[in-house]
Amino acid sequence: MSILVLGVGNMLLRDEGAGVRVVAELEARYRFAPDVAVVDGGTAGMELLDVIAGNEHLILIDALKTGAEPGTVVRLAGEEVPALFRTKMSPHQVGLSDVLAALTLTEEKPGDVVLIGIVPKDLGTGLELSAEIEAGLERMIELVVAELTRLDRAPERRAAAGG
Repeated sequence: MSILVLGVGNMLLRDEGAGVRVVAELEARYRFAPDVAVVDGGTAGMELLDVIAGNEHLILIDALKTGAEPGTVVRLAGEEVPALFRTKMSPHQVGLSDVLAALTLTEEKPGDVVLIGIVPKDLGTGLELSAEIEAGLERMIELVVAELTRLDRAPERRAAAGG
């Protein structure tokens, strides 16, 4: 089994950076099974083709506009994921939609795709997350851990710093 946990987003556009922040926090808190790769995909699009290709499971983490209140955490799976990307909520999602389509054609698309997202409040220039998104990061981390547990690959909590 191969599992890819992929956080995407632009750290320079405030809440748009939620996905990469979740990945950084996951790496700081947990150790993962050898067949689980945790990757900061940044704003890459087609560059992620080889990273995603051939994995059996993809857990994608991103900021998404769904029409819900800012800070709302969502979990989408299967065909809900490409359908959501057709609305093109951020520049890198156009690339991810293309990547998933290309991988479908080459039969290298992960069989199990789950998207864990959060509805952004502020996509303006800046490095800080809005309070709503900051508050939702913990829920996103919990959902990623739950997905890995569902796949029988629960991560191991690292010892607390200084302890």
